[in-house]
Amino acid sequence: MNLQIQTVRFDADAKLVDHVNKKVQKLATFYDRIVSVEVYLKLDNIAHQIKDKIAEIKVHVPRHDFFVKHESKSFEESFDLAFASLVNQIKRQKEKNFH
Repeated sequence: MNLQIQTVRFDADAKLVDHVNKKVQKLATFYDRIVSVEVYLKLDNIAHQIKDKIAEIKVHVPRHDFFVKHESKSFEESFDLAFASLVNQIKRQKEKNFH
């Protein structure tokens, strides 16, 4: 599984990158044919709102792509929310494929 983490308008600290890495490795337990994962962490400084930390996750598997996006007041929270909905999407897709 190929993992890319990109940050937009800020530099991620090691703790955040480590958090993302650990979570993404868990994806293999839900779906073993993941080709690549792209994580985009963005700082939306245009709006000046409290919820300006955006996390986007793209997962490429054979014949399908998953995409989720969440925003909140911290990157960890945004990523965790996006990750949870991504896991749900993957589980639903697997159930659909096997029924």
